[in-house]
Amino acid sequence: MSLHMHPVADPRAFRHALGQFPTGVCVVTCAPGGVPHGMTMSSFNTLSIDPPLVLFSIDRRALSLPEWERADAYAINVLAEGQTELSNRFANPRGRKWEGVDYHLGPQGAPVLPGVVASYECVPHACHDGGDHVLFVVRVSGYRTHPERRPLVFWQGRYMQLDPGRPEQPSWPLDIHY
Repeated sequence: MSLHMHPVADPRAFRHALGQFPTGVCVVTCAPGGVPHGMTMSSFNTLSIDPPLVLFSIDRRALSLPEWERADAYAINVLAEGQTELSNRFANPRGRKWEGVDYHLGPQGAPVLPGVVASYECVPHACHDGGDHVLFVVRVSGYRTHPERRPLVFWQGRYMQLDPGRPEQPSWPLDIHY
């Protein structure tokens, strides 16, 4: 066990350290002007239940950032196990992301992908400076879940699967929240 704290001077080492936290994998989509955009990200998080707010972030270097900033609807598609190819496709900044991909437009107008664990249809709420990223806070207007599906997980730079055993369900809300 190391008690030594590492400085944050090396971005690659810091990124590796952040990879110790397992995350789900999402493809966030929008379609400003009817042109679909999509991006794989693990920077999705809940923010508020009342009002229903979630957030995601996009690197300021993303060529499509202006399109994301002008979008009036988003869909956050939580990928399921077996959707690694879809994740890899939308993680590529170039290429034909949408070629051969089945989707439908949700009520707000953002592309919703099939076979996902959950999808959240959202409208813009606020954008904030997040250093080298822009934080998008969005209001959830509707959602679909498929609890029988298992999520795609990313940890230490690799896709992982959850242990098939079912952990004991916690009593909610947990005392640590209050």
